[in-house]
Amino acid sequence: MFFKEQMKKSTQGMKSMLQQHEKEAVHFMRIAKGSFHLKLWDATTGKILTEWEKLNIITLDAGIIAARLFKNSQDPVVGVNNGINMLAIGTGATGNILNPDAPQETQRRLNNEICRKAFSSVQFRNTEGVAVAYPTNIVDFTTVYGEAEAVGPLNEMALMHTYSQNPATKNLIPPEYGGANYDPTFNVTNYDLMANYLTFACISKPSTAILSITWRLTF
Repeated sequence: MFFKEQMKKSTQGMKSMLQQHEKEAVHFMRIAKGSFHLKLWDATTGKILTEWEKLNIITLDAGIIAARLFKNSQDPVVGVNNGINMLAIGTGATGNILNPDAPQETQRRLNNEICRKAFSSVQFRNTEGVAVAYPTNIVDFTTVYGEAEAVGPLNEMALMHTYSQNPATKNLIPPEYGGANYDPTFNVTNYDLMANYLTFACISKPSTAILSITWRLTF
């Protein structure tokens, strides 16, 4: 009886400890937040056509990206960069064109990606938003799309951790493993991962305009 009681207590203690670690991991992902600043201007006149800021969703797959970095910042599977390395933009948000469906944390790919591009700059910032040369818990990712890039009725975008460093190469997770059927057991080793996802009221980018997007992640 004594050993059974001790084993029961030990099992309960282990279960409690695992539950606590799980809660801490979930809490870590929930305190992470993302926001972005979008600016669209005419390439010739410099006139601002659209400019606004908005919050976005941290996806469940962001946890996989974080775990990879914690395990090994130079994962040999994906080369020297297994962090966030590109911004993808698309035209596939569902719902009303001026009020699309809210983004979901189970999203694993854009619905209709038309362009992805590496960042023009990645910058740490302090709590006042000032650029600093040392690591902090705030980082800005800026991408600039030229006149001929990302042309169309844009309404979705995401920060990406891509399997290939070539923007022209896509390794998208099959749609049946995301969304309402999100499968955390699917092997994502050879696929692109999405850290953040955002849907927004459609903005039309003409071939005469330049689009600048800065995403800020705070942990």
